[in-house]
Amino acid sequence: MARARITDDIGIPAVDRAVREAAVRDDVATAVRFTLQLLAERFPGNTVELRVPPFGAIQCIEGPKHTRGTPPNVIETDAETWLALATGTLAWAVAVETASVTASGSRADLTGRLPILRLRD
Repeated sequence: MARARITDDIGIPAVDRAVREAAVRDDVATAVRFTLQLLAERFPGNTVELRVPPFGAIQCIEGPKHTRGTPPNVIETDAETWLALATGTLAWAVAVETASVTASGSRADLTGRLPILRLRD
Protein backbone atom coordinates (compact mmCIF):
# COMPACT_ATOMS: atom_id res chain seq x y z
CA MET A 1 0.00 0.00 0.00
CA ALA A 2 1.37 3.41 -0.98
CA ARG A 3 2.04 6.02 1.65
CA ALA A 4 -0.43 8.90 1.61
CA ARG A 5 0.82 12.01 -0.18
CA ILE A 6 1.74 14.89 2.11
CA THR A 7 -0.04 17.98 0.84
CA ASP A 8 1.66 21.36 0.47
CA ASP A 9 -0.46 22.90 3.23
CA ILE A 10 0.96 20.32 5.69
CA GLY A 11 4.46 19.88 4.24
CA ILE A 12 5.61 23.45 3.67
CA PRO A 13 4.85 24.67 7.21
CA ALA A 14 6.55 21.55 8.62
CA VAL A 15 9.67 22.29 6.57
CA ASP A 16 9.59 25.92 7.68
CA ARG A 17 9.36 24.93 11.35
CA ALA A 18 12.01 22.23 10.97
CA VAL A 19 14.63 24.57 9.51
CA ARG A 20 13.86 27.79 11.38
CA GLU A 21 12.93 26.68 14.88
CA ALA A 22 13.77 24.04 17.43
CA ALA A 23 11.34 21.69 15.76
CA VAL A 24 9.67 18.73 17.37
CA ARG A 25 10.40 15.29 15.96
CA ASP A 26 7.03 15.10 14.16
CA ASP A 27 7.82 18.30 12.24
CA VAL A 28 11.23 17.01 11.23
CA ALA A 29 9.75 13.68 10.13
CA THR A 30 7.03 15.37 8.07
CA ALA A 31 9.52 17.86 6.57
CA VAL A 32 11.91 15.09 5.52
CA ARG A 33 9.16 12.93 4.04
CA PHE A 34 7.60 15.90 2.24
CA THR A 35 10.87 17.00 0.63
CA LEU A 36 11.73 13.41 -0.32
CA GLN A 37 8.29 13.15 -1.88
CA LEU A 38 8.89 16.35 -3.88
CA LEU A 39 12.23 15.06 -5.16
CA ALA A 40 10.71 11.71 -6.19
CA GLU A 41 7.86 13.49 -7.98
CA ARG A 42 10.16 15.90 -9.80
CA PHE A 43 12.78 13.27 -10.70
CA PRO A 44 10.98 9.92 -10.92
CA GLY A 45 12.88 6.71 -11.46
CA ASN A 46 14.60 3.84 -9.72
CA THR A 47 18.28 4.49 -10.28
CA VAL A 48 19.22 6.21 -7.02
CA GLU A 49 18.11 5.34 -3.53
CA LEU A 50 18.12 8.34 -1.19
CA ARG A 51 18.01 7.49 2.51
CA VAL A 52 17.38 9.86 5.42
CA PRO A 53 17.17 7.55 8.43
CA PRO A 54 15.06 7.08 10.40
CA PHE A 55 12.49 9.16 8.55
CA GLY A 56 12.38 7.93 4.99
CA ALA A 57 13.91 6.65 1.79
CA ILE A 58 12.96 7.01 -1.85
CA GLN A 59 14.07 5.81 -5.21
CA CYS A 60 14.44 8.51 -7.83
CA ILE A 61 16.15 9.60 -11.05
CA GLU A 62 15.66 7.91 -14.40
CA GLY A 63 18.09 5.30 -15.57
CA PRO A 64 18.74 1.60 -15.13
CA LYS A 65 16.24 0.02 -12.76
CA HIS A 66 17.43 -1.65 -9.59
CA THR A 67 15.47 -4.74 -8.50
CA ARG A 68 17.40 -6.82 -5.93
CA GLY A 69 19.92 -6.39 -3.15
CA THR A 70 21.76 -3.20 -2.31
CA PRO A 71 21.19 -0.55 -4.97
CA PRO A 72 24.28 0.46 -6.97
CA ASN A 73 23.60 4.18 -6.40
CA VAL A 74 22.92 5.17 -2.80
CA ILE A 75 22.85 8.54 -1.08
CA GLU A 76 22.51 8.72 2.69
CA THR A 77 22.45 11.64 5.10
CA ASP A 78 20.88 12.84 8.34
CA ALA A 79 17.67 14.88 8.54
CA GLU A 80 19.33 18.22 9.29
CA THR A 81 21.70 17.93 6.33
CA TRP A 82 18.93 16.74 4.01
CA LEU A 83 16.66 19.64 4.91
CA ALA A 84 19.53 22.10 4.37
CA LEU A 85 20.16 20.56 0.94
CA ALA A 86 16.47 20.42 0.07
CA THR A 87 15.93 24.10 0.94
CA GLY A 88 19.13 25.43 -0.59
CA THR A 89 20.99 26.48 2.54
CA LEU A 90 23.69 23.86 1.87
CA ALA A 91 25.26 23.11 -1.50
CA TRP A 92 25.55 19.51 -2.68
CA ALA A 93 29.30 19.82 -3.33
CA VAL A 94 29.93 21.15 0.17
CA ALA A 95 27.87 18.37 1.76
CA VAL A 96 29.85 15.74 -0.13
CA GLU A 97 33.23 17.39 0.57
CA THR A 98 32.51 17.59 4.31
CA ALA A 99 31.17 14.02 4.40
CA SER A 100 27.76 15.22 5.57
CA VAL A 101 26.45 13.03 2.76
CA THR A 102 27.64 9.64 1.65
CA ALA A 103 27.12 9.01 -2.03
CA SER A 104 28.16 5.81 -3.75
CA GLY A 105 27.68 4.90 -7.37
CA SER A 106 28.19 6.77 -10.61
CA ARG A 107 24.67 8.25 -10.59
CA ALA A 108 24.52 9.15 -6.88
CA ASP A 109 24.71 12.87 -7.52
CA LEU A 110 21.97 15.44 -6.90
CA THR A 111 23.81 18.33 -8.56
CA GLY A 112 21.28 20.41 -10.48
CA ARG A 113 18.35 18.76 -8.71
CA LEU A 114 18.52 20.74 -5.47
CA PRO A 115 17.14 22.79 -3.87
CA ILE A 116 13.77 21.13 -4.14
CA LEU A 117 11.93 23.78 -2.08
CA ARG A 118 12.78 27.41 -1.40
CA LEU A 119 11.27 28.95 1.71
CA ARG A 120 10.29 32.59 1.86
CA ASP A 121 12.05 34.83 4.33
